[in-house]
Amino acid sequence: MRRIYKIAKAELFTLFYSPIAWMILIVFTFQTGMAFVEHLHEVLQAQRTGWGNAFITANIFSGQRGLLSTVQGYLYLYMPLLTMGLMSRELSSGSIKLLYSSPVTSSQIIRGKFLAMMTYSFLLIGVLLVYVVIGIFTIDHFELSSVASGLLAIYLLMCAYSAIGLFMSSLTSYQVVAALGTLVLLATLSYMDKVWQDIGFVRDITYWLSISGRCNEMISGLICTEDVLYFVIVVCLFLTLSIQKLQANRTHASFSKVWGKYVLVVVAAMMLGYATSRPMLMAYYDATETKRNTLTPNSQAIMAKLDGGMTITTYVNLLDREYYNGIPSMVNEDKQRLKQYIRFKPETKMKYVYYYDKPSNNPRLDIIYKNKTLAEQARKEAEIKELDLDLFLTPAEIKKKIDLTDEGNTFVRVVERENGQKTFLRIYEDMEKFPSEAEVSAVFKRMVMKLPRIAFLQGEGERKIEGERIKDYTLFSSVKTFRYALTNQGCDVETLDLSGDKQIPKEVDIIVISDMQQAMDAVAKKKLDVYIANGGNLAVTLKPGSAAMESFIAQFGVKTVPGQLVQPKQDVAANAVICRPTPAAKGIAEIFEVMSQQHKYVGMVKSAGLVMAEDKGFKAIPVLQTDTAKTWNETQTIDFVNDSATVDIAAGEKVDSFVTAMAMTRKIGNKEQRIMIIGDADCISNGGMKPPIRYYGAANFSMIPGMFHWLSYGTVPVDVSRPRGSDNETTLTKESLKVVKYGLMGVIPGLLLIGSTILLIRRRRK
Repeated sequence: MRRIYKIAKAELFTLFYSPIAWMILIVFTFQTGMAFVEHLHEVLQAQRTGWGNAFITANIFSGQRGLLSTVQGYLYLYMPLLTMGLMSRELSSGSIKLLYSSPVTSSQIIRGKFLAMMTYSFLLIGVLLVYVVIGIFTIDHFELSSVASGLLAIYLLMCAYSAIGLFMSSLTSYQVVAALGTLVLLATLSYMDKVWQDIGFVRDITYWLSISGRCNEMISGLICTEDVLYFVIVVCLFLTLSIQKLQANRTHASFSKVWGKYVLVVVAAMMLGYATSRPMLMAYYDATETKRNTLTPNSQAIMAKLDGGMTITTYVNLLDREYYNGIPSMVNEDKQRLKQYIRFKPETKMKYVYYYDKPSNNPRLDIIYKNKTLAEQARKEAEIKELDLDLFLTPAEIKKKIDLTDEGNTFVRVVERENGQKTFLRIYEDMEKFPSEAEVSAVFKRMVMKLPRIAFLQGEGERKIEGERIKDYTLFSSVKTFRYALTNQGCDVETLDLSGDKQIPKEVDIIVISDMQQAMDAVAKKKLDVYIANGGNLAVTLKPGSAAMESFIAQFGVKTVPGQLVQPKQDVAANAVICRPTPAAKGIAEIFEVMSQQHKYVGMVKSAGLVMAEDKGFKAIPVLQTDTAKTWNETQTIDFVNDSATVDIAAGEKVDSFVTAMAMTRKIGNKEQRIMIIGDADCISNGGMKPPIRYYGAANFSMIPGMFHWLSYGTVPVDVSRPRGSDNETTLTKESLKVVKYGLMGVIPGLLLIGSTILLIRRRRK
């Protein structure tokens, strides 16, 4: 070890007696200081303007634009300049012959050189530690552990770059060639996740070999053994290759022997890499305060109940608009979308089945392939997309395995347990497209416990759960491509007909009664009365002026305020009102608290105010309430486009803040009965999800998961909310930020520049 230390010491002296090392240190300090100050300025601005901050530590250090991500982005430009002379200098000057003739092994030479680079890399990390210290003293509850994870990632990346640069430097006596070779090799390693991805076994090896984005998870605070061991293996691989190169020069070994050893080392590294990337052999540590890189406790509990084997089969239709998400070259990238779940059930098998059939989401085919058969369309599409048609099953062949007609023959996964349970995991027609934790956990939860069965009453002119009418409830109840549809949140939805001898199934947990146009007949009403008397839960929506609904809600002690609510606003119909969650709504569902924090609202048009008329044994909790701005119950004006509504106290109108959604509870035996009443049946309809209110923050869809989460006693949707981080405030001021800015971007780089200049001048004089 003493010889290794001496070589490392000599190499460090050589580095710092040249301008390259000092130049990189000064530029690195200035660049990172500038990026850090910019982030601090953004944090201070947000705090001063009143918008507030959240997860300040992550935003400064770990976010997509964070300091460590920025460093990762341009680090590859620095390291080749540092490593290009490690061995090239020895080869070009002839000093390598002195090393060969001395009692120093090839391994000691390489390890000594690498130790010098490890030391220099640690010096660069020391620069970043200055920013960490500033963060500790200026950010309340600074998240040190997650930043430490990111610093470890950057240091390991520097070591990997150093090992690669050292190897390239050992191949040539020209330093510029070594630097360019290092850049080319780094670019090649970054591109490896795109190489041979359509070949089964090989794709896993080349995907593992890619260095692109390898630090991302650790920078975000999640330490995985796969990533740590990747850097260890890469460093060992290139150090071993460097040692073998020196040894070959020293012993003049034959070409076949040298390359045989090279191949053996590379293959061994690939096999180790493949093994460490297997889910069964991975271990994780989430260093973040709120464990934001890990499934929430509720999702983890669900995964723990999934005993036995499980297979997730992805069906990819060549003619589907979303086919590219699952083609062979995208398989590894697609698997990353379920990585968090595989972490908690590593024995899960992932399969892909390719076929072609008529999809429901690609009308383009009917236009460009008129009068062509499906086989002809598939052949042409395969040719255009450069895919092998033999890989895809025909419509007849796929239907022997599974009939995906009800799923529209689109991109879909089938989750199947060892006990035979099956369910679908879909993608959605929105910007996010793929299911989030809430939707995936709902699919798994369906397999391990009974989830709510929701029945929509029909027969009296209620809103329907099929069809495309804007007033119906199709979108939030049963549309498979809508993320927030109850069917995608783990619920079973159905229609309920109480005519004749038909009864309410015992398995029904919630009944939705939506704006009945006429009163139920005596037979149907008796059945529903029994359900209510037994403690059944209800979701009730209505419109003002409905005698049938007024009579129905009277049994709960509730009545509507006469007329409809109006809230005059510029360029918007007066009967469009803004309703916000009440303080009491926080106890109903977490989503209402989030809405309050984010200043979101539910927009309603022609809505009714709700009040308690008499005590029927229910406890009333106001959930939504109109803004305290000028709002009243308009009893006279009907045309809000051509007429202007004004308050007429004599007509029974009054200015107030009205409740527009009310939660009712009472005890029935050991059960708490829950009923939700909403004063606007349109606000959650197909067309009412986007209210005609031109103010930012409408979130009508949030009413749906909030309401049914409460009605199902927290069963669905799965609660995947996370606690708010504690690092939300900074003690920085405008003046102190200036001091930090001048210190990091002026004083420290200036001192380094002056010190290095003096050292280099004195060195040259000697």
